[in-house]
Amino acid sequence: MFDQNVTVPGPNRQSFDGEEGATGGRRFSFWLDLASADGSWITTEWRVFYAFKFVQTFYYPILAIIGVPVNLLTIVILAKGKCGLSKCITGYLVAMAAADLLVIVLDVIWRQIPVTHVVAFNFLLSAPTCNVHAVLLYAATDCSVWYTITFTIDRYVAICCPWLKLKYSNQKTAGVVLATVTALSFLKDATWYFMFTGRYRLMNEPWFCYVAEGVQYSRAWGTIEFLQNVLTPGIPFVLILLLNALTVRHILVSSRARRRLRAHSGGESPRDPELESRKKCIVLMFVISANFILLWSVFMVFSIWNRMWYLGYESVYMGVFVLELGFMLQLLSCCTNTAIYAVTQTMFREQLKEQLKYPFTKMTKFIHWCRGLTH
Repeated sequence: MFDQNVTVPGPNRQSFDGEEGATGGRRFSFWLDLASADGSWITTEWRVFYAFKFVQTFYYPILAIIGVPVNLLTIVILAKGKCGLSKCITGYLVAMAAADLLVIVLDVIWRQIPVTHVVAFNFLLSAPTCNVHAVLLYAATDCSVWYTITFTIDRYVAICCPWLKLKYSNQKTAGVVLATVTALSFLKDATWYFMFTGRYRLMNEPWFCYVAEGVQYSRAWGTIEFLQNVLTPGIPFVLILLLNALTVRHILVSSRARRRLRAHSGGESPRDPELESRKKCIVLMFVISANFILLWSVFMVFSIWNRMWYLGYESVYMGVFVLELGFMLQLLSCCTNTAIYAVTQTMFREQLKEQLKYPFTKMTKFIHWCRGLTH
């Protein structure tokens, strides 16, 4: 997709030599120096790009430091089953957290951090594992996305299709659905093994491996990659918007009907437990869906535009920094679900507080025990 140097297709095509970047990477302020350099030789677009590269040198390590423990903590809390959620919902949320954890490891730690700290991870250039890494990374990403879709479908069925609820919204069905999604994701992403070689490029591009001969400008492989982008996250975008719209419509209609029924049966009670229960599930579903759409949009648009450009379908030019922003937002989505649960689910919030207090409680007890021995 890109040349060996950092290049961007389209008008005002520029490049940045990868070897020089690796050398410059020895200094933390290298990208900041470029972003603030004097002279007309550097455009505003590239100043923004270099500024993003500087931010990424600490953004990705911080994301990894936060993302790994946060997702592990989420898995532990949800797995205990004390959050007031059904086993079906819990299964989906645990799977989503596990997939996000894998993305943090395979993408942030194993891909993005080596790209932004080239010299420290130069040994990867001699590791012939890039195509295997690509399959694992893209499969984990697909699982993260499609687990979100399966959760949305489950909530849609539970809220809008009561005749299917008992058959579909249960723990057994959730297990079958998640296993099927996982298997299909690995099967779909096996194509990357043949599109890529085992050599790393250590560049922050949609393709982070050297491609196999004849792939870069091949319409056949280009079509396969385009379909990959359509399947993840193109179709999920459409499904989430459609399912949320249908759910909102159903809720509005049923809420009006319940109000009329309660009014005819002797006045309207200030509280409706059924509506309150639905409201909690709906808020959780909507916030997770909105989070996915907002944080994935930039990366999806750029990936499709970039492949279309290389196939000769030139359109509006998008700056190189758009890809950097897309990567940063997409990977941020792997760390936000815990915050969403904490805001929308009271019992999860209480369990989170309890888990955070746990090491300090044990430490305090240990200190008191030690003091007791000295007296």
